[in-house]
Amino acid sequence: METPLDYGLLAIFVAVADEASFSKAARKLGIAKGTVSRAITRLEQVVGAELIHRTTHSVALSTAGTALYERTASHLAALDQAVGQLPERAEQPSGRLRLTAPRDFGALVLPQVMAEFSRRYREITFDLHITNNTIDLVAEGFDLAIRATNQMRDSTLTMRKLASTKIELFAAPSYLARRGKPKRIGGEGHDWVLHPALIKGLGVAQSAIRFLTDDLLLARDLIRDGVGVGLLPGLVASAYVRDGLIETVPIAQRVPGGTNLYFVYPSSGQVPRKVIAFRDFLITWIKKTPLE
Repeated sequence: METPLDYGLLAIFVAVADEASFSKAARKLGIAKGTVSRAITRLEQVVGAELIHRTTHSVALSTAGTALYERTASHLAALDQAVGQLPERAEQPSGRLRLTAPRDFGALVLPQVMAEFSRRYREITFDLHITNNTIDLVAEGFDLAIRATNQMRDSTLTMRKLASTKIELFAAPSYLARRGKPKRIGGEGHDWVLHPALIKGLGVAQSAIRFLTDDLLLARDLIRDGVGVGLLPGLVASAYVRDGLIETVPIAQRVPGGTNLYFVYPSSGQVPRKVIAFRDFLITWIKKTPLE
Protein backbone atom coordinates (compact mmCIF):
# COMPACT_ATOMS: atom_id res chain seq x y z
CA MET A 1 0.00 0.00 0.00
CA GLU A 2 1.38 3.43 -0.93
CA THR A 3 2.01 5.86 1.90
CA PRO A 4 -0.41 8.81 1.55
CA LEU A 5 1.05 12.29 1.33
CA ASP A 6 0.81 14.19 4.58
CA TYR A 7 -0.75 17.66 4.36
CA GLY A 8 1.64 18.95 7.00
CA LEU A 9 4.72 17.72 5.11
CA LEU A 10 3.46 19.27 1.89
CA ALA A 11 2.79 22.59 3.65
CA ILE A 12 6.37 22.67 4.96
CA PHE A 13 7.73 21.76 1.52
CA VAL A 14 5.78 24.59 -0.13
CA ALA A 15 7.02 27.04 2.51
CA VAL A 16 10.64 26.03 1.86
CA ALA A 17 10.11 26.38 -1.89
CA ASP A 18 8.48 29.81 -1.47
CA GLU A 19 11.18 31.11 0.86
CA ALA A 20 14.10 29.29 -0.80
CA SER A 21 15.42 28.76 2.72
CA PHE A 22 14.95 26.27 5.55
CA SER A 23 15.49 29.00 8.17
CA LYS A 24 13.01 31.44 6.65
CA ALA A 25 10.44 28.68 6.19
CA ALA A 26 10.85 27.72 9.86
CA ARG A 27 10.30 31.34 10.97
CA LYS A 28 7.27 31.67 8.69
CA LEU A 29 5.69 28.51 10.08
CA GLY A 30 6.76 29.15 13.67
CA ILE A 31 8.60 25.85 14.02
CA ALA A 32 12.22 24.77 14.52
CA LYS A 33 14.61 24.59 11.57
CA GLY A 34 15.35 20.97 12.46
CA THR A 35 11.64 20.15 12.20
CA VAL A 36 11.62 21.61 8.68
CA SER A 37 14.66 19.60 7.66
CA ARG A 38 13.22 16.35 9.01
CA ALA A 39 9.89 17.01 7.30
CA ILE A 40 11.57 17.46 3.91
CA THR A 41 13.61 14.29 4.41
CA ARG A 42 10.43 12.38 5.33
CA LEU A 43 8.57 13.73 2.30
CA GLU A 44 11.42 12.71 0.01
CA GLN A 45 11.24 9.21 1.47
CA VAL A 46 7.50 9.09 0.82
CA VAL A 47 7.71 10.24 -2.82
CA GLY A 48 10.91 8.31 -3.49
CA ALA A 49 12.83 11.22 -5.01
CA GLU A 50 15.06 14.12 -4.00
CA LEU A 51 12.96 17.25 -3.94
CA ILE A 52 15.43 19.92 -2.82
CA HIS A 53 19.12 20.39 -3.66
CA ARG A 54 20.80 21.60 -0.48
CA THR A 55 24.01 23.68 -0.43
CA THR A 56 25.72 25.55 2.37
CA HIS A 57 24.10 28.87 1.47
CA SER A 58 20.95 28.05 -0.51
CA VAL A 59 18.33 25.49 -1.47
CA ALA A 60 16.86 24.85 -4.90
CA LEU A 61 14.08 22.61 -6.17
CA SER A 62 15.03 19.51 -8.12
CA THR A 63 13.09 18.51 -11.21
CA ALA A 64 10.84 16.30 -9.06
CA GLY A 65 10.53 19.10 -6.51
CA THR A 66 9.49 21.60 -9.16
CA ALA A 67 6.87 19.18 -10.50
CA LEU A 68 5.51 18.52 -7.00
CA TYR A 69 5.38 22.25 -6.20
CA GLU A 70 3.51 23.07 -9.40
CA ARG A 71 0.96 20.35 -8.72
CA THR A 72 0.35 21.10 -5.03
CA ALA A 73 1.07 24.74 -4.12
CA SER A 74 -2.12 26.21 -5.57
CA HIS A 75 -4.25 23.42 -4.12
CA LEU A 76 -2.77 23.90 -0.64
CA ALA A 77 -3.39 27.64 -0.84
CA ALA A 78 -7.01 27.02 -1.87
CA LEU A 79 -7.44 24.51 0.97
CA ASP A 80 -5.99 26.95 3.52
CA GLN A 81 -8.37 29.62 2.29
CA ALA A 82 -11.36 27.28 2.46
CA VAL A 83 -10.54 26.19 6.01
CA GLY A 84 -9.92 29.78 7.06
CA GLN A 85 -13.36 30.78 5.81
CA LEU A 86 -15.25 28.12 7.76
CA PRO A 87 -17.90 29.78 9.94
CA GLU A 88 -16.42 28.48 13.20
CA ARG A 89 -12.99 29.88 12.32
CA ALA A 90 -14.32 33.38 11.81
CA GLU A 91 -13.45 35.95 14.44
CA GLN A 92 -17.12 36.39 15.29
CA PRO A 93 -19.23 33.29 16.09
CA SER A 94 -21.38 32.37 13.12
CA GLY A 95 -23.31 29.53 11.49
CA ARG A 96 -26.53 27.75 12.38
CA LEU A 97 -27.06 27.00 16.07
CA ARG A 98 -29.31 23.99 16.68
CA LEU A 99 -30.69 23.78 20.18
CA THR A 100 -33.49 22.07 22.05
CA ALA A 101 -35.19 23.14 25.26
CA PRO A 102 -38.23 22.11 27.34
CA ARG A 103 -41.52 23.85 26.68
CA ASP A 104 -41.59 25.91 29.85
CA PHE A 105 -38.06 27.25 29.35
CA GLY A 106 -38.78 27.77 25.66
CA ALA A 107 -41.89 29.81 26.41
CA LEU A 108 -40.79 31.75 29.50
CA VAL A 109 -37.07 32.37 29.10
CA LEU A 110 -35.86 31.66 25.59
CA PRO A 111 -37.67 34.52 23.78
CA GLN A 112 -35.94 37.17 25.92
CA VAL A 113 -32.57 35.42 25.69
CA MET A 114 -32.77 34.92 21.93
CA ALA A 115 -33.82 38.50 21.31
CA GLU A 116 -30.73 39.88 23.05
CA PHE A 117 -28.34 37.19 21.82
CA SER A 118 -29.42 37.46 18.17
CA ARG A 119 -28.91 41.23 18.20
CA ARG A 120 -25.36 40.78 19.48
CA TYR A 121 -24.38 37.93 17.11
CA ARG A 122 -25.75 38.82 13.70
CA GLU A 123 -23.89 36.03 11.89
CA ILE A 124 -25.62 33.23 13.82
CA THR A 125 -28.88 31.69 12.59
CA PHE A 126 -31.07 29.45 14.73
CA ASP A 127 -32.84 26.10 14.59
CA LEU A 128 -34.93 25.84 17.78
CA HIS A 129 -36.69 22.65 18.84
CA ILE A 130 -38.96 23.12 21.86
CA THR A 131 -39.99 19.77 23.27
CA ASN A 132 -40.23 17.94 26.58
CA ASN A 133 -38.74 14.85 24.93
CA THR A 134 -35.06 14.09 25.53
CA ILE A 135 -33.27 14.35 22.19
CA ASP A 136 -30.03 12.49 21.41
CA LEU A 137 -27.85 15.50 20.61
CA VAL A 138 -25.15 13.59 18.75
CA ALA A 139 -27.45 11.32 16.72
CA GLU A 140 -29.79 14.17 15.81
CA GLY A 141 -27.07 16.72 15.09
CA PHE A 142 -27.88 19.26 17.81
CA ASP A 143 -25.33 21.71 19.16
CA LEU A 144 -26.78 22.01 22.63
CA ALA A 145 -29.75 21.42 24.92
CA ILE A 146 -31.27 23.08 27.95
CA ARG A 147 -32.45 20.38 30.34
CA ALA A 148 -34.30 20.51 33.63
CA THR A 149 -33.49 17.43 35.70
CA ASN A 150 -31.84 16.19 38.86
CA GLN A 151 -30.19 13.22 37.16
CA MET A 152 -27.57 14.06 34.55
CA ARG A 153 -25.28 11.10 33.91
CA ASP A 154 -23.98 10.83 30.37
CA SER A 155 -20.27 10.59 29.59
CA THR A 156 -20.86 11.72 25.99
CA LEU A 157 -22.19 15.09 27.15
CA THR A 158 -20.66 18.10 28.87
CA MET A 159 -23.02 19.68 31.39
CA ARG A 160 -22.96 23.09 33.04
CA LYS A 161 -25.43 23.86 35.81
CA LEU A 162 -27.27 27.10 35.13
CA ALA A 163 -29.67 27.43 38.03
CA SER A 164 -31.92 25.67 40.51
CA THR A 165 -35.61 26.29 40.84
CA LYS A 166 -37.66 25.54 43.96
CA ILE A 167 -40.86 23.49 43.87
CA GLU A 168 -43.84 24.87 45.80
CA LEU A 169 -47.58 24.40 46.09
CA PHE A 170 -49.78 26.97 44.33
CA ALA A 171 -53.45 27.77 43.92
CA ALA A 172 -55.61 30.59 42.60
CA PRO A 173 -57.13 32.95 45.22
CA SER A 174 -60.58 31.99 43.93
CA TYR A 175 -59.89 28.29 44.53
CA LEU A 176 -58.65 28.88 48.08
CA ALA A 177 -61.68 31.02 48.81
CA ARG A 178 -63.96 28.13 47.77
CA ARG A 179 -62.06 25.10 49.02
CA GLY A 180 -59.63 26.31 51.64
CA LYS A 181 -55.99 25.24 51.99
CA PRO A 182 -54.98 21.56 51.78
CA LYS A 183 -53.10 19.90 54.63
CA ARG A 184 -51.17 17.40 52.50
CA ILE A 185 -50.43 16.85 48.83
CA GLY A 186 -52.94 14.52 47.20
CA GLY A 187 -55.32 14.69 50.13
CA GLU A 188 -59.07 14.29 49.82
CA GLY A 189 -61.34 17.30 49.53
CA HIS A 190 -59.20 18.97 46.86
CA ASP A 191 -58.72 18.76 43.11
CA TRP A 192 -55.05 18.20 42.28
CA VAL A 193 -53.11 19.40 39.23
CA LEU A 194 -49.81 17.52 39.27
CA HIS A 195 -46.89 16.60 37.02
CA PRO A 196 -45.86 12.90 37.22
CA ALA A 197 -42.19 13.76 37.88
CA LEU A 198 -43.07 16.05 40.80
CA ILE A 199 -45.01 13.46 42.82
CA LYS A 200 -42.34 10.76 42.99
CA GLY A 201 -41.63 9.87 46.60
CA LEU A 202 -44.70 11.65 47.91
CA GLY A 203 -46.88 8.54 48.03
CA VAL A 204 -49.62 10.16 45.96
CA ALA A 205 -51.72 7.70 43.99
CA GLN A 206 -52.49 8.77 40.42
CA SER A 207 -56.13 7.89 41.10
CA ALA A 208 -56.22 10.78 43.58
CA ILE A 209 -55.11 13.28 40.95
CA ARG A 210 -57.83 14.92 38.90
CA PHE A 211 -55.46 16.58 36.41
CA LEU A 212 -52.26 14.63 35.69
CA THR A 213 -50.14 16.35 33.03
CA ASP A 214 -46.51 16.37 31.93
CA ASP A 215 -46.89 19.96 30.63
CA LEU A 216 -46.03 22.48 33.35
CA LEU A 217 -47.44 25.41 31.38
CA LEU A 218 -50.79 23.66 31.12
CA ALA A 219 -50.67 22.83 34.84
CA ARG A 220 -49.94 26.47 35.64
CA ASP A 221 -52.89 27.70 33.55
CA LEU A 222 -55.24 25.15 35.08
CA ILE A 223 -54.20 26.32 38.54
CA ARG A 224 -54.65 29.96 37.47
CA ASP A 225 -58.17 29.18 36.29
CA GLY A 226 -59.07 27.80 39.70
CA VAL A 227 -59.68 24.17 38.78
CA GLY A 228 -57.25 22.79 41.34
CA VAL A 229 -54.14 23.16 43.48
CA GLY A 230 -50.76 21.87 42.38
CA LEU A 231 -46.97 21.83 42.49
CA LEU A 232 -44.95 24.11 40.18
CA PRO A 233 -41.30 25.15 39.84
CA GLY A 234 -40.67 28.78 40.73
CA LEU A 235 -39.58 29.49 37.14
CA VAL A 236 -43.01 28.53 35.87
CA ALA A 237 -45.06 30.16 38.63
CA SER A 238 -43.21 33.43 39.28
CA ALA A 239 -44.91 35.67 36.69
CA TYR A 240 -48.40 34.60 37.75
CA VAL A 241 -47.49 35.11 41.43
CA ARG A 242 -46.28 38.65 40.68
CA ASP A 243 -49.56 39.39 38.87
CA GLY A 244 -51.63 37.98 41.73
CA LEU A 245 -53.15 35.23 39.57
CA ILE A 246 -51.90 32.44 41.82
CA GLU A 247 -50.30 32.33 45.26
CA THR A 248 -48.05 30.08 47.27
CA VAL A 249 -49.84 27.63 49.58
CA PRO A 250 -47.79 26.92 52.73
CA ILE A 251 -47.87 23.29 53.75
CA ALA A 252 -46.16 21.33 56.53
CA GLN A 253 -45.50 18.32 54.29
CA ARG A 254 -42.15 18.12 52.56
CA VAL A 255 -42.37 18.91 48.85
CA PRO A 256 -39.86 17.91 46.14
CA GLY A 257 -36.53 19.63 46.63
CA GLY A 258 -36.43 21.37 43.28
CA THR A 259 -35.09 21.01 39.78
CA ASN A 260 -31.68 21.86 38.33
CA LEU A 261 -31.34 23.52 34.97
CA TYR A 262 -28.39 22.45 32.83
CA PHE A 263 -26.66 23.66 29.68
CA VAL A 264 -25.70 20.47 27.80
CA TYR A 265 -23.56 19.89 24.69
CA PRO A 266 -21.61 16.99 23.12
CA SER A 267 -18.23 16.28 24.71
CA SER A 268 -16.42 15.06 21.61
CA GLY A 269 -14.30 17.40 19.51
CA GLN A 270 -13.68 21.13 19.75
CA VAL A 271 -16.57 23.16 21.12
CA PRO A 272 -17.86 25.49 18.36
CA ARG A 273 -17.55 29.21 19.03
CA LYS A 274 -21.29 29.68 18.56
CA VAL A 275 -21.93 27.21 21.43
CA ILE A 276 -19.39 28.90 23.69
CA ALA A 277 -20.88 32.30 22.88
CA PHE A 278 -24.42 31.16 23.70
CA ARG A 279 -23.33 29.35 26.87
CA ASP A 280 -21.47 32.36 28.23
CA PHE A 281 -24.28 34.72 27.24
CA LEU A 282 -26.92 32.57 28.93
CA ILE A 283 -24.89 32.21 32.15
CA THR A 284 -24.46 35.99 32.32
CA TRP A 285 -28.14 36.59 31.51
CA ILE A 286 -29.31 34.27 34.29
CA LYS A 287 -27.02 35.97 36.80
CA LYS A 288 -28.65 39.29 35.91
CA THR A 289 -32.16 37.83 35.65
CA PRO A 290 -32.42 35.03 38.25
CA LEU A 291 -34.85 32.22 37.47
CA GLU A 292 -37.17 32.16 40.47
